[in-house]
Amino acid sequence: MSEKKRRGSIGAREAALMALGEYRRNGAFPLAHLNRLIDRHGLSAPDGALAARITGGVLQNMMLCDFYAAHFSALPLKKLEPAVLDILRLSLYQIAFLTRVPASAAVNEGVELAGRYANPKAAGFVNAVLRSAARAFSCGGLPQVPAEPLRNLSIRFSHPEWLVREFCEMLGEDGAEALLTANNSPDVPLCAQVNTLRADAGTALAALEASCVRAAPHAWLENSIEFRGAGSIKALPAFREGFFYIQDAASRLAVMAADPKPGDLVVDGCASPGGKSFASAISMNDEGRVISFDLGRKKTNAIKDGAARLGLNTVEASERDAMDICGELKGRADITLADVPCSGFGAIRRKPEIRYKSEDSAAGLPELQLKILTSLSAYVKEGGALLYSTCTVLRRENEEVAEEFLRSNSGFETEGFELPGVGAAPDGRLTLWPHIHGTDGFFICKMRRVR
Repeated sequence: MSEKKRRGSIGAREAALMALGEYRRNGAFPLAHLNRLIDRHGLSAPDGALAARITGGVLQNMMLCDFYAAHFSALPLKKLEPAVLDILRLSLYQIAFLTRVPASAAVNEGVELAGRYANPKAAGFVNAVLRSAARAFSCGGLPQVPAEPLRNLSIRFSHPEWLVREFCEMLGEDGAEALLTANNSPDVPLCAQVNTLRADAGTALAALEASCVRAAPHAWLENSIEFRGAGSIKALPAFREGFFYIQDAASRLAVMAADPKPGDLVVDGCASPGGKSFASAISMNDEGRVISFDLGRKKTNAIKDGAARLGLNTVEASERDAMDICGELKGRADITLADVPCSGFGAIRRKPEIRYKSEDSAAGLPELQLKILTSLSAYVKEGGALLYSTCTVLRRENEEVAEEFLRSNSGFETEGFELPGVGAAPDGRLTLWPHIHGTDGFFICKMRRVR
């Protein structure tokens, strides 16, 4: 039976089911789709928060939920109707992780959803599976995850084995487990940077507090704030007035490593969504030029809109392929930012669905990244800086790309830098880690053109 859409108002669990279904069918960013559902159906703040917690929690723990479902189901999971499996996942997540939600409520809601979104026999099947699981959870009779280290970490933290293996090779088993734990944190705050040309941190915090948003200064990054429970960011008066823009601390640190100054010419070659361009312009006191390129009118219009909202006159956004060099700017930039397309595995804590990418999906990225970095290096004037960055932690997309570029471009050398809360990177290379720095996983390599 095809999945039905209920007309009228919906509840938290139904919204979560719809978001998970859209992700499964179309690969849509589930939390963004959920926010649209919340706005469209007018969910209350508590229901919206519960829907977000369930959607994000299922994505963070999908493999573990499937492990539990397979144990309690009389049918192989591959034979289940997709909507039924989604219902089992969101119900088992509540039973296993949401201690404030009575198991009976999770079971009853799951059965009700099955009656509306699946075949006529599904409700009875879902009822049997969830009641068996609820009884087992109540008395500690859970199925044991296999003890083999890679398999154990993979299932417990719902990361594919190939990715767990990569993390273990870089960090060891203990370090990998710490990273996986950070990736599965249920309460990652939203990070924003204060537009110091419009407001100071105190003013921005007061404005957020007036909107009933729980906000606080970042623990170690000046003019950075973290907040929770904000709802629709674009609806906040402080956002509309240009007091801040959304950007993780790691991305802000990359611009700090580049160190733009008033009057500089900065080229941001893969600029969307614009955070590094905005950070550069603010660091430059909006004096100079920030030339922002990206593919697609939607992306460049978003950068233009963001710059206008923040009151930044130095940001100039236009459509351009990063490998299509603008002759007028060749060899003129004081700073060129190359934040290249990547696998995104450093952002799993905020975008949990990224972990389910296949290993093959990232296979061609290093070659593309090297081509983009090489092309963008043409903008750098002698004595200027080139900053290579990614939001992944895989060496083949980070250190290995930078090293290959340096081998092939003798006119560039790495340059050390120091960052607040992190310390010195004397060789010009730095990897930020969620479990160590509390930021997204991020790679920064600063280079200087010496001839």
